[in-house]
Amino acid sequence: MKFGITPAFTCSYLPEQDEQLLVFMSDTQPTMREYDFLIAAGFRRSGTQVYRPHCGSCNACESIRLPVNLFTPSKSQKRIMKRNQDLTIRISNSDKPEYYPLYESYINQRHDDGSMYPATIEQYQGFILSPWKNALFIEIIEKNELIGVAVTDNLITSLSALYTFFKPEEQQRSLGSFAILQQIELAKSLNKPFLYLGYQIDTCQKMSYKQNFLPHERFFDDKWQLITKKAG
Repeated sequence: MKFGITPAFTCSYLPEQDEQLLVFMSDTQPTMREYDFLIAAGFRRSGTQVYRPHCGSCNACESIRLPVNLFTPSKSQKRIMKRNQDLTIRISNSDKPEYYPLYESYINQRHDDGSMYPATIEQYQGFILSPWKNALFIEIIEKNELIGVAVTDNLITSLSALYTFFKPEEQQRSLGSFAILQQIELAKSLNKPFLYLGYQIDTCQKMSYKQNFLPHERFFDDKWQLITKKAG
């Protein structure tokens, strides 16, 4: 496998820092087995690009995963489940036309200060769709209306949560955390020991919800280390 390092650019999570990425650069896309190995070494995908932070002066980004059989929901997470007990969950193995309008409204209303704004269908497909065609789409439905979708990669030994988007008007439901709870249950049902959640930066408010899922493991010092309590 071949890798390259990107030029430095302003970090989208810590604007005072410069960011660099270590990127998979082989002539062909990694196989699913290779990606399964890479994600266990702290890598992640965005569309077909497989990367890992490789910053010279900062190590704030830590890959985070949940050992699902050890997870115990907190009181607040139990409240989230109770608040959303009226919702129906369906699993799709393929992208559907009704997903993009939901994604577009989510990005354009909630993330108009981010790098994915403004949303386009090309950007959506380039980001969401899996090169191995193994993505699962967890549909969140209220009274026959699709109000949210969580996209997760179904890998050989794990699930990897890629992105969750939902109706902006439904933010009081805490659907981001609700989607993680659903993916934990899905991982258990598929006998997958881990659910990957991407990267965690403790000082970034946008990511603070991830560290509420305990216990979890973080990848630093070139190994996975168990975390049993919230930082700070």
